[in-house]
Amino acid sequence: MIAAPEIPTDFNLLQESETHFSSDTDFEDIEGKNQKQGKGKTCKKGKKGPAEKGKGGNGGGKPPSGPNRMNGHHQQNGVENMMLFEVVKMGKSAMQSVVDDWIESYKHDRDIALLDLINFFIQCSGCKGVVTAEMFRHMQNSEIIRKMTEEFDEDSGDYPLTMAGPQWKKFKSSFCEFIGVLVRQCQYSIIYDEYMMDTVISLLTGLSDSQVRAFRHTSTLAAMKLMTALVNVALNLSINMDNTQRQYEAERNKMIGKRANERLELLLQKRKELQENQDEIENMMNAIFKGVFVHRYRDAIAEIRAICIEEIGIWMKMYSDAFLNDSYLKYVGWTMHDKQGEVRLKCLTALQGLYYNKELNSKLELFTSRFKDRIVSMTLDKEYDVAVQAIKLLTLVLQSSEEVLTAEDCENVYHLVYSAHRPVAVAAGEFLYKKLFSRRDPEEDGMMKRRGRQGPNANLVKTLVFFFLESELHEHAAYLVDSMWDCATELLKDWECMNSLLLEEPLSGEEALTDRQESALIEIMLCTIRQAAECHPPVGRGTGKRVLTAKEKKTQLDDRTKITELFAVALPQLLAKYSVDAEKVTNLLQLPQYFDLEIYTTGRLEKHLDALLRQIRNIVEKHTDTDVLEACSKTYHALCNEEFTIFNRVDISRSQLIDELADKFNRLLEDFLQEGEEPDEDDAYQVLSTLKRITAFHNAHDLSKWDLFACNYKLLKTGIENGDMPEQIVIHALQCTHYVILWQLAKITESSSTKEDLLRLKKQMRVFCQICQHYLTNVNTTVKEQAFTILCDILMIFSHQIMSGGRDMLEPLVYTPDSSLQSELLSFILDHVFIEQDDDNNSADGQQEDEASKIEALHKRRNLLAAFCKLIVYTVVEMNTAADIFKQYMKYYNDYGDIIKETMSKTRQIDKIQCAKTLILSLQQLFNEMIQENGYNFDRSSSTFSGIKELARRFALTFGLDQLKTREAIAMLHKYVYLEKFMTFQMSLRREDVWLPLMSYRNSLLAGGDDDTMSVISGISSRGSTVRSKKSKPSTGKRKVVEGMQLSLTEESSSSDSMWLSREQTLHTPVMMQTPQLTSTIMREPKRLRPEDSFMSVYPMQTEHHQTPLDYNRRGTSLMEDDEEPIVEDVMMSSEGRIEDLNEGMDFDTMDIDLPPSKNRRERTELKPDFFDPASIMDESVLGVSMF
Repeated sequence: MIAAPEIPTDFNLLQESETHFSSDTDFEDIEGKNQKQGKGKTCKKGKKGPAEKGKGGNGGGKPPSGPNRMNGHHQQNGVENMMLFEVVKMGKSAMQSVVDDWIESYKHDRDIALLDLINFFIQCSGCKGVVTAEMFRHMQNSEIIRKMTEEFDEDSGDYPLTMAGPQWKKFKSSFCEFIGVLVRQCQYSIIYDEYMMDTVISLLTGLSDSQVRAFRHTSTLAAMKLMTALVNVALNLSINMDNTQRQYEAERNKMIGKRANERLELLLQKRKELQENQDEIENMMNAIFKGVFVHRYRDAIAEIRAICIEEIGIWMKMYSDAFLNDSYLKYVGWTMHDKQGEVRLKCLTALQGLYYNKELNSKLELFTSRFKDRIVSMTLDKEYDVAVQAIKLLTLVLQSSEEVLTAEDCENVYHLVYSAHRPVAVAAGEFLYKKLFSRRDPEEDGMMKRRGRQGPNANLVKTLVFFFLESELHEHAAYLVDSMWDCATELLKDWECMNSLLLEEPLSGEEALTDRQESALIEIMLCTIRQAAECHPPVGRGTGKRVLTAKEKKTQLDDRTKITELFAVALPQLLAKYSVDAEKVTNLLQLPQYFDLEIYTTGRLEKHLDALLRQIRNIVEKHTDTDVLEACSKTYHALCNEEFTIFNRVDISRSQLIDELADKFNRLLEDFLQEGEEPDEDDAYQVLSTLKRITAFHNAHDLSKWDLFACNYKLLKTGIENGDMPEQIVIHALQCTHYVILWQLAKITESSSTKEDLLRLKKQMRVFCQICQHYLTNVNTTVKEQAFTILCDILMIFSHQIMSGGRDMLEPLVYTPDSSLQSELLSFILDHVFIEQDDDNNSADGQQEDEASKIEALHKRRNLLAAFCKLIVYTVVEMNTAADIFKQYMKYYNDYGDIIKETMSKTRQIDKIQCAKTLILSLQQLFNEMIQENGYNFDRSSSTFSGIKELARRFALTFGLDQLKTREAIAMLHKYVYLEKFMTFQMSLRREDVWLPLMSYRNSLLAGGDDDTMSVISGISSRGSTVRSKKSKPSTGKRKVVEGMQLSLTEESSSSDSMWLSREQTLHTPVMMQTPQLTSTIMREPKRLRPEDSFMSVYPMQTEHHQTPLDYNRRGTSLMEDDEEPIVEDVMMSSEGRIEDLNEGMDFDTMDIDLPPSKNRRERTELKPDFFDPASIMDESVLGVSMF
């Protein structure tokens, strides 16, 4: 539906001789109230009377006559027109030669040539019809367009501008080029003949108002490009008029004796001709603007609106004297509220072209003041491309005038440097650099040649540090550096300046950096070094590493050389200065990872290497913080590279350090574990600190030759026996032992090993698993979490997967957990993961830190659950243990829904049948729990029972719509013949009584039960009862048989309905067995958890309550049809709930993480609402309100 009202297709193009194309006019005089008849120049669809036809055809000769001539013309015209369309479509020929050929044809017979041009526009719209000479002569535009509309292919909505494929790839550009060249080649004569342009404009105006999208789209594009070409002509005329006027003034100001009167007359005549041409061009532009643009910039199709906005931006930029005023700018301002991102994007790019020219700033002041807030809000646009261009536009506004944007406006852009979307962050980084870093004081000019602390970048580095601290996102320095990397490379690579700010004393009168500022500077410096050495954005930005160009590789090598030469000398000094500060030391110790280690040898820097190793050793002795120790370990690992000659020097230093630590640990441990003596706190601290250092180094280095397993085993065993071992010692002993086993496994895998090595590793691994299993029952939660995590890792590593990749020799190491271990692992998950959030755990530092601690605790629990689910997915533990996980799906959906859902998906891929049985088992467990708590006379409307039903419905949705993949699992769920094995011979004789429960159950599956809380809609009833049903296909023979079975069962059931209802209090189902006392799999033996056993959960209950639960756990076999979605509805559920459930079943990604958490973060949902509605595209409240 077209939003704008229709205009007459017979458009009267009037020549304005007195009302000129003024920059003050609004060009909205649609009814032509301001137009005056001038020179008698009128046009009605470009038609002329018979006399004029005779004059116009054949250069004033005889008009074509006779039927043969007309038929010949029509046939010839079709060939020529196809040639013109085909040439433009291919886009291979020079467009100017094509236009020149058409101009020659026009000069020979303008009717035939113009008819070819009209048919060209018709065919470019995708219409198969052809306008004949007879139609052109006798029919009105509206009639021709109506006739052409009938020629459209109704089966296809494609047309050349929207078609895909290589042949249509360049059609749009060729089409636009043709129109531009046509006007350019005709600008000196033909466009002023009062015929060609009038006819084309009238035709395009009528087509642009068509209900057919192809006509409207194509003609709007043609009209806008025609307008652009006319604007260029008008600009040239204006320039020529100005030149002529200057020449006339110069000649007239000459002395009378030297003045050439003939030249004055020629100049006056030339100026008059130029003015007349200008008037005609302005009249044409008025007609196009009013007839096409004013209506189509509000078109229902976003592409058409985008075309209009793009072209008006070109007009205002090209001919600013005529178009750059509020009368035209308002259209761009209004359209910035468009619903479609591509239209908003065109608005911003159009404005960028205007703000880029500083000479136009004075004409944009009123527009800027009116629409600045909207532009600022678009920096948070939901379309990232729009947000990027909005930031770039504000950067241009900032360059034009710094007073326009307030501090609040700038802050709204500043925080976007931390955006996860890199183009947005880079644009914001450029804005930040232009605002805070690009200006230099005059007194800094004399500092340009200075370096270091006295250099010109010193103050800018401080400014960067201040900004980083004020933004309160200290863990995101890498994002800030990456955002400014492209625009502030010179500043960010001035490591000499950063180093001098840290090491040198402040100058007289200069304020020294605070401790917090020094920490921020070190973090920023580390991020800049990493960015220069790795040449890719930080984690979270970008899709991965890209291939570097030769120039980028050379820059990378040069930067690494510069980094190494500077910090090989400076790093020992920095470590010595900040050796007691854990945060600073941790960041500084990461620098050697980015060194070119060869420079230590080629640059004769061995003494600085020795100084670095001494500082690292001192730091290891001083600190017990895990982050610091791991940083030292990684530094040794980076320096211990066998490819470089410094390896021996570093390896000796490392071995000496480990020797001392191992000897000290053994000595302390012997004293610590002496019998009969209670260890004091000092001994425990010494043992713990030494164990921390060893564990940190064992993470990155193979310490197998120091045989750390025995001492750690002794420590852990003593802790189990006595139960008074400090928790931190146990945690680090477990971790260190874990590293021992992993390093031995890596050594065996990478090299040939003996059978003794395998047996020793197997023994150590089994013993260690038993120790971890013991610590699962420890009173300390942290110890239990550590033991659980390590156990899951060990079971995963030493599972049957260890033999993959041709490593069959590792078969003796395969370890499968027994039932007791599986039970304890599952118990741990239920006790420590599926718990309510501790609301009483309030932080002393306020609500914000409390929220942060809750998020961290949730993250830890998610990791624990994921570790156990991984064991399920890789079949390390039995699949039916997942029943206790699956049954928590609804209750803990917000916290763990994604993990549980992914586990369901993976288990279904492994074994569809077993997965389906596990889902049933989880429902049975929940039902048994409810029975034990409430008894058999439970309330069907209770939240517990409704929750079980809802969970069953969610489980059904997870099967998806692919019936072939889920056929076996679905069929297994609906097998109810197993009831027959509980029947006796006497039961079969009493069909009318004892079989009633079975028949009722069958009917509930096949035809939908009558229970008031649930309705299962089968494929038969769904066609007429649900809006989600699709068109049914013809039923196959198999389908008819199934439906017949359903109908027969339904009739048989209905005949005994009353008897069933009267006996429901006394009859019992044939499946009466003792109620199981266990409601979870965690305490059961694995033999009792076989698939065929776990699927059937039987329990005694009154018949009244037996039929319904079974109804919810099963679905009729006719639910999954070839042409229908599975429809499982609860009559108590709202439509909104069903939509959410369907979305969940389709695995839509609803998470979109953009910005890191921040106090002052503005969500994208805070964008101002668009002033559009689906009916009219733009709200009348916007159009009706005065803009200025």
